[in-house]
Amino acid sequence: MTLTRLPIPPNAGGAKALANVLAHAILAGEWVSGETFPREIDLCEHFAASRNRVRNALAELSNSGLIERTAGRGTVVRDIEEWHLLDPQMSEWMSELESPHPQLVNEVFAFRLSAEPFISELSALNATAQDLARIETAFDGMWANADDPARREVHTEYDVAFHDAIYRASHNLVWRQMGLLLRPSIVALIHHSHHQVNSLDDSLERHRQVLEAIRMRQPDAARMATERVLERTASDLGVDNGARKLRRPNQALRR
Repeated sequence: MTLTRLPIPPNAGGAKALANVLAHAILAGEWVSGETFPREIDLCEHFAASRNRVRNALAELSNSGLIERTAGRGTVVRDIEEWHLLDPQMSEWMSELESPHPQLVNEVFAFRLSAEPFISELSALNATAQDLARIETAFDGMWANADDPARREVHTEYDVAFHDAIYRASHNLVWRQMGLLLRPSIVALIHHSHHQVNSLDDSLERHRQVLEAIRMRQPDAARMATERVLERTASDLGVDNGARKLRRPNQALRR
C-alpha cells in the first residue's frame, strides 16, 4: 500500500479526519495484518500534517486495536482478531465503508449465520403485533425500492431495518444489544452484497418467507427461511459457508 493512493483529509478535521482516512484504508484491507505501517515522518510529509496531528490520529487507531506501536519496532497493523469491533469509534468507521476487508466480511457473515436463524425462531415465538408491524413496514420498504438501481441505498436501509426489527422482536436483551453493537458491520455486509447482483427478486422472496413464518408463529419455518436468506447472502458475497454447521437453539433458551 502506498500513501499516494489515500485521499488528503481537510486540515479543518484535525486528527480525527486523518484517523478516518487511515482507519478506512486498514478496514478495507489496504494493509495486511503484521505489515509495517508508514512512519510518522512519512505521514506528516504526505498529508502535510503536523507531528502532533499524526500522533493523535495514530493514537485513535491504536485505541481501536487497528495498529500496535512498539519502541524499536515501529508501527504494525494488528491481526483482525485484535480489532475492537464493538468499540463505538470502530462502529462509526465501519458504517462508512464501501468495500470492507474480505476477512471482516467473512467474520460478520459467520456471526449472522450462527445467530440470526436462532433469533428468527425467538421472534416467531415472542413477536408482538407492534413487532410484526415493524418487520412488515421494513419489508414493504425493501419491496418498493428494489427495482430502481438509483434507490439501492434506500433498499439497503430498509433491509437493515428488517433485520433490526427481528432482533428486537426476539425480546432477548442480549441479542438485541448484540444487534445494535454490530449494526454497522451488518450494514456494510448488506450494502456490499446488494452491489454484487443486478436483481433483488430472489432475495425479496426469501425475506418474505421469513416475515410470513414469524407472522404465523412458526419458529422452525422462521429458522429455515433465515438460513435461506443467508445462503443467498453467501452466494452474493462469494463466501463459502459449506463447512459451517447451523445448530438449533437450546430448547431451554426459548420462552
